[in-house]
Amino acid sequence: MHQTRGPGWTITTDTSGPMLVALYLKDNAGLTGAGLPPVAPAHPRVRESDHHQLTQHVGGVGALRREWEAWWARLIEGDPDKVPEVAPPEFAAFSEAPALQRSLQAHFGSAFTWARERRAEYERLETIRETRGMSRMLEEMVASCQLEVGPEAKDFSLTIIELPLAEDRAWLVNTDKVIMSQSLMEDPETFRSYLEPVLAILV
Repeated sequence: MHQTRGPGWTITTDTSGPMLVALYLKDNAGLTGAGLPPVAPAHPRVRESDHHQLTQHVGGVGALRREWEAWWARLIEGDPDKVPEVAPPEFAAFSEAPALQRSLQAHFGSAFTWARERRAEYERLETIRETRGMSRMLEEMVASCQLEVGPEAKDFSLTIIELPLAEDRAWLVNTDKVIMSQSLMEDPETFRSYLEPVLAILV
């Protein structure tokens, strides 16, 4: 996790272990376009497996999609009281989402390993950014927005959740939270094109 701060504002950038697991399961089950927002597939690509037999007695893949989308919405909201605990081997917190529970029981080992590898990659990326002084880019963007707004500029906090996605873009998921491809910041021009409109709303 990294925080960039200034007078009256904080931008927190981090990845999310539970979201990484969810992203793996989405792609593994072939749930293309699932969720709001419908984020891009993971990168590196997750191998797809047939979930029809696994879920056929609990509503099928259609039920799995609905249950996954409800889980994803809770992960985005980020309220610890509403996010079910991912606790193997039974995943009891998912008893009311039986198709998703079966998917977790069958594929959690692979999902956890994949998520752990992606987390390690993200931590290496954060170290590289620190040496390059990437936080200065955020500071400059905020300063530019504040200058444009003038004395009416508001205090704010923004959370950016970075995920390993195949498409370099960002999704505003609520007024103070963005999901973003973790490679987007490597392209400053495109990064600015996504983040500046968000800052304009917040500042």
